[in-house]
Amino acid sequence: MNILWDFDGTLFDTYPVYSKLMSQILGPEIREDEIYAQLKISFTHAFDYLDVSETQARRFFSLFRETPAQAFRPFRDVEKVLNFADENVIMTHNNRTDLFKILKLYGFEKYFADVVTSDDHFPRKPDPASYIYLNEKHAIDLVVGDRLLDIIPAKAIGAKTCLFQNKEPGADFYLDDYQDFFITVRL
Repeated sequence: MNILWDFDGTLFDTYPVYSKLMSQILGPEIREDEIYAQLKISFTHAFDYLDVSETQARRFFSLFRETPAQAFRPFRDVEKVLNFADENVIMTHNNRTDLFKILKLYGFEKYFADVVTSDDHFPRKPDPASYIYLNEKHAIDLVVGDRLLDIIPAKAIGAKTCLFQNKEPGADFYLDDYQDFFITVRL
């Protein structure tokens, strides 16, 4: 089985850290759980919804780059799924440097045959261009993400889809915890 993964909120529990950083910038008037909910839709959506200025956005990304990789933790049991797959690839809007800083800390880089990041200049999800590219190279069977914009492009390549910690309609499978992967996902 070849799996295409989203990174943030799918492989690693990054959104609590992002919410905390954004809260530092926006102040106590906006609750962290509200920031979290908006970020889970998309960064673009959250920045628009929260009326984040360009200066605030630059500050956010600066704080993110200053955050130690140890602040970002892999989800429990995700490594078992990575180890099970024949091939794993990542498509993320994160940049390559920050992504590999986190992957290398946990020794996860060895699990990925290919990675597409913002540095590769594909259109942002849900545009399917990056998925098509990865599918042509790796024959993707399953796409795992935490947001609809992660699984929408999977339909363009004919892959099965799995939403992680998200029950929005549209996926073939739903997981709240990776320990259930082997009983839930059947290809």
